[in-house]
Amino acid sequence: MAIIIALIIGLVIIAVIANLLQQHKEKQDADRRQEMTKYKTIIEETELMIANDSSVPITRNGFIILYRRVLNSLKKMNELTPGNKDIHARIKDCTGKIEAGEFHTIEAESMHLPENEKALIALIQGIKKYRIILRSEHSKGTLSAAIFLEEDKKIEHLQLRINVESQMRRGNTARSNGMTGSARQYYEKALATLDAQTYTSEYIVAAREKTAQILTEIASELSASKAEKATKTESEDNLDALFAPKKKW
Repeated sequence: MAIIIALIIGLVIIAVIANLLQQHKEKQDADRRQEMTKYKTIIEETELMIANDSSVPITRNGFIILYRRVLNSLKKMNELTPGNKDIHARIKDCTGKIEAGEFHTIEAESMHLPENEKALIALIQGIKKYRIILRSEHSKGTLSAAIFLEEDKKIEHLQLRINVESQMRRGNTARSNGMTGSARQYYEKALATLDAQTYTSEYIVAAREKTAQILTEIASELSASKAEKATKTESEDNLDALFAPKKKW
């Protein structure tokens, strides 16, 4: 009888251990799938940035940062699922592209901003995504402070250009449509943005001078318009007085 009880207890213990091992294995598999999904998402969003449909100005260093981000994620996936031929092939391809260093780069300083509003919005969104990636890589320690600051500064300066020149374009449109007051507001916003910068550059100096000059022209136009309106009102008052019925005393 004691032997039977011992066997039952042993079977129960074995069943409990087997169940715990199965739960542990399922948890490991779930964690592995979650990690794989995370790295796949990183790769997908980074490859979209590499494709660069929104024409974000990415330098050679920038492309290397992006490809290394993909490569690091592929290596993590390889650790989770060793022996995966597709991942091995992608690691080899990505490494080759980094070593070759042949990328279609765009210089932020000389790039022409899109005239089309939709294309400009796409560029702004692309810049924001690129900047998030740069900050993420820097926070993970995969990107040196010097390279991060260099890349981030270029993007920050481009965002300033987009902001200022968008205001100036709106100002030009308002001015050409005879909306001088609205034009002044747009140019004042552009100048305030430039004045708020804590650093200076050739672009900031030139843009500030141009904006201030146009604001001076607009002030003259508004002053002349006000004087013309006052003269017109005075003439109308004189005519009204001339043709008004005479009072009888």
